[in-house]
Amino acid sequence: MSRLSPTPPILSLLPALALLPVLISILISFHNGGVTLLWEFICAAVHPSIQAEVVQSAFRGIQITLATALLSWSISSIVGICLGIASARVVWETFLGTNWPAIVIRRLLAIPRAIHELLWGLLLLQMVGLSPWVAIVAIVIPYSSLVARVVSDQLDTQDRRALRGLKQAGAGSSSALITALGPAMGPVLLSYVGYRLECALRGATVLGVFGLGGIGTDLQLALQSLQFHDVWTALWLLAAVIFSLEQILSLIRRYFKLSKNGIWQVASILIVLLILCALSIPWLNAVDIDLGEPLHWSPLPLATVNELIIAIHTLPWIQLISSTMLLTVLAAGIAIGTPPLAMMLWPSRLGIAIQRIIWGLLRLMPTPLTALFLLLFSKPSVAVAALALGAHNIGVMGRLLKEGLDQQSDNNLKALSATGAGARSAWLYGCFSGQSRSYLAYAAYRTDVILRETVVVGMVGGTGLGWQLIESLGSFNWAQVSVLIAVFTALTLIGESITDRLRYHWTGSTKKLPMVVDLQS
Repeated sequence: MSRLSPTPPILSLLPALALLPVLISILISFHNGGVTLLWEFICAAVHPSIQAEVVQSAFRGIQITLATALLSWSISSIVGICLGIASARVVWETFLGTNWPAIVIRRLLAIPRAIHELLWGLLLLQMVGLSPWVAIVAIVIPYSSLVARVVSDQLDTQDRRALRGLKQAGAGSSSALITALGPAMGPVLLSYVGYRLECALRGATVLGVFGLGGIGTDLQLALQSLQFHDVWTALWLLAAVIFSLEQILSLIRRYFKLSKNGIWQVASILIVLLILCALSIPWLNAVDIDLGEPLHWSPLPLATVNELIIAIHTLPWIQLISSTMLLTVLAAGIAIGTPPLAMMLWPSRLGIAIQRIIWGLLRLMPTPLTALFLLLFSKPSVAVAALALGAHNIGVMGRLLKEGLDQQSDNNLKALSATGAGARSAWLYGCFSGQSRSYLAYAAYRTDVILRETVVVGMVGGTGLGWQLIESLGSFNWAQVSVLIAVFTALTLIGESITDRLRYHWTGSTKKLPMVVDLQS
């Protein structure tokens, strides 16, 4: 019996209610000078700076960010594929007849992916100083774990009848695994590894915002000095790179999909990753980023038991955890409920086209910069952090929803429209209802991502565990840093467990990740 329950489409609209308290809070603290700044920012979008020094600086910054993203993406993809194979139950069961090593490896890999790349970057910055390897390794650590999770889940959820048949026929364990499970992994890797490339580009941009170089640093400096024309020069250049990557990845997918040989696809992907990894290093050297510079390793001091106990008793845990969870709920509500609500209110072709442009712009702006921009006319608060984080994820969820709707038939929409139903009702029940369950399933996964990203906006918006982390790092209070990271990791793992259950409720499977295989978020 199916465990899936009906999911009314209205359920996906209710989270948008989070917009009300957030907007009210921001309007209460809004000051008049913000209106002028907002208008100047909007006008600067159509008049970006074309001064030679600004363009040259932005061009060099985007090269650093892109090369850093390519190198970290290549390394993390290769390492993640290897770790994914090592953490797959089916692999250990085939070789040893037991799966306990896979379970141990999975549990260990849950820790690095629970910590945002920005946190890794800040910690590595304390250990090795300002080195280009900091941004690369900070992305590689969590991304390797994320890729490993997808690879192992996909291997473990495949049909094993062919594998058992080959084993019974006398095939070796390695050849049986490659022959039985390898072909299906080609399309998975082709989609998911490509998806992680733009994630790496955005991650490198965010790390640049916090002083680790690249286009993010240019964006931060221009915004802090209110040089909005310079900001848009960098943003449009970043948009051009993202759009180009999307087109290139689309062409690569089409080329690889012409072949039905999954083994060849996997081998080709690994070869491409190795080539890009080899090309990225000289590219960084060409823009004066010396990866051969020796690292000055300085391990973080270990906190004593007494220091940890003092940190536990000193920090206002109820306030920190509650503000972090409130921030997550508000940002997730804004991100999940706004796209379907906006499409229902304005379902015409023109309305959808305008919304897609807005979603693209929201995805383009790094979350910490959105928070910094909001702080120009409002004081730091949970509402500011929630709106900044929710705005970026509106772009992600909106694109996901639009692509899902494009892939389904519009027969129900036409049928309801023919009966005289209004445009909004027809869209809600004839179009969106078919996507509501899968949309909510991915929304549960996206909530995991939002919880991790609260660290980023918390540092900027002065709220939650993220704010306290940056304060503790700034004062070199390693006992507090250790306890805060442990608590934040525990929260993200608990959140991951809860959202896994929600996905099971909406999709009937706890193992199938709602991967956004063609969504560049």
